[in-house]
Amino acid sequence: MHVPDGFINAPVSVAAGVAAAAAVAVSLRGARRELDERTAPLAGLVAAFIFAVQMLNFPVAAGTSGHLLGGALAAILVGPYTGVLCVSVVLLMQGILFADGGLTALGVNITVMGVVTVVTAHLVFRGLLRVLPPTRRSVTVAGFVAALLSVPAAAAAFTAVYAVGGTTDVPLGKVLTAMVGVHVLIGIGEALITAATVGAVIAVRPDLVHGARGLTAPLKLRVDGVLVDAPAAVTVPAAGAAAGSTKKVWVTGLVTALVLAGFVSFYASADPDGLEKVAADKGIDEKVEEHAAAGSPLADYGVKDVDDARLSGGLVGVIGVGVTVVAGTGIFWTVRRRRTDDLTATATTTPVA
Repeated sequence: MHVPDGFINAPVSVAAGVAAAAAVAVSLRGARRELDERTAPLAGLVAAFIFAVQMLNFPVAAGTSGHLLGGALAAILVGPYTGVLCVSVVLLMQGILFADGGLTALGVNITVMGVVTVVTAHLVFRGLLRVLPPTRRSVTVAGFVAALLSVPAAAAAFTAVYAVGGTTDVPLGKVLTAMVGVHVLIGIGEALITAATVGAVIAVRPDLVHGARGLTAPLKLRVDGVLVDAPAAVTVPAAGAAAGSTKKVWVTGLVTALVLAGFVSFYASADPDGLEKVAADKGIDEKVEEHAAAGSPLADYGVKDVDDARLSGGLVGVIGVGVTVVAGTGIFWTVRRRRTDDLTATATTTPVA
């Protein structure tokens, strides 16, 4: 759903840029509360993983493909504020290095693909956890539904932006119907990827899943040789929730992202994604502009002067994952350090009674 330059007029693009900047500023402050010494490096990994999986377009209908947006996944794994920052980092890297998503449309993309997906997913996810049993399976199920709904919500948000600032005269009803319809199908793929990823992480390290914090398991007591549930007031942390090193999870996640982007992406669908297809069918792309970074050596996810398609795409995937994980980790470590500095300053200035 990367919006290119030329789809949305300049005033609305500027307004969306201001809204996106405000959302990022709020998220930077909110992320200080979400990140700790274990999750800060993992947030950078989540951004890199989203970048990698976004390269894996999957077919959803005749001549149309879709890919992960990642807002729901990021919100569940690292929290909604950090999630907005993760998606923003991915979109920034894609726009600057790979000419994917217009630079003047960056604010639109962050608002639609980052803020809307994260907020929608977070609200749905938290709402479902209030009524579902406090189990790991509930976290996965809630993640599935949240991811499924976040994608058509983003499609509807794009339609709203287009209604205000679209550069072509296309009936709004047709755009909304086409966008939401195809993105419901894409949402199914998003939901499956999100549920599988959250389920895999929560199975080994539930303490690292922001959406599973507070998850408890009933304490079992052995009575006459039989295990029975202890009284409801007595609980222990869910299995595996003990704090430990994140190195194994980080390395496994990074290797997975590199394999997906550097190798599996070669087999991704070449069909246009949902927005591209709708834009072509409905005429939204009549005034599309060439990307400012079209001359980049990595534009269109290929390395300039490397003729072998497999090698070119693989190199781009590896470079993208590497740049994203470095940029993301740097940002999140800085945010985490800022929080530590603030806490230290507060502790040293608070008078002792």
